[in-house]
Amino acid sequence: MLPSVLRCVRPVFASRLSHFRSHMDPDSGRPIERTIRSKLTEALKPEHLEVHNESHMHSVPPGSESHFRVLVVSSQFEGLSLLQRHRLVNEALHEELSSYIHALAIQAKTPQQWESNPTPAKSPACMGGSKGDHTMEEKLKAGSE
Repeated sequence: MLPSVLRCVRPVFASRLSHFRSHMDPDSGRPIERTIRSKLTEALKPEHLEVHNESHMHSVPPGSESHFRVLVVSSQFEGLSLLQRHRLVNEALHEELSSYIHALAIQAKTPQQWESNPTPAKSPACMGGSKGDHTMEEKLKAGSE
C-alpha cells in the first residue's frame, strides 16, 4: 500500500515516482530543476529565465521535483503565438515531461513584453488533485463497473 501522502496522487503519477525517488532528497542539488534550466537555456537562449519548483504546493513527498513554473523571455518568441511559444518550451523539455515532470506552468514572453510588464505570474493554490472534484467518487465507481 502507498504511504498516505501518495494515496491522493493520480495512479499514473504515483508510478512515475519510482523513477525519481533518488531525486527527491532536497540536498541532492535539484537535478530536474538544473536540467530544465540547462535545456531551456540551450534551446531558447533566453534573456531572462526563472525556474520555480512548486512541488511543495502539491500532494507529493517532501523534496519532490514534479511541479514547475517557468518564465522564459526570449527573442525567439517574436512573431509566435502563445501556443507556438509553449510548444517550443515543451519540445525542449520533452524527455522530462514524459518522465519526471507532472505539471509545468509556462510564461513565455518576448523581451518587449517582459520590458513592459516584468511581473512573473503566480500559480493558483493547489486543489490537491481530486479534492476539488466532488464527483470523483461517482466517477471512480462508474469506471470500475
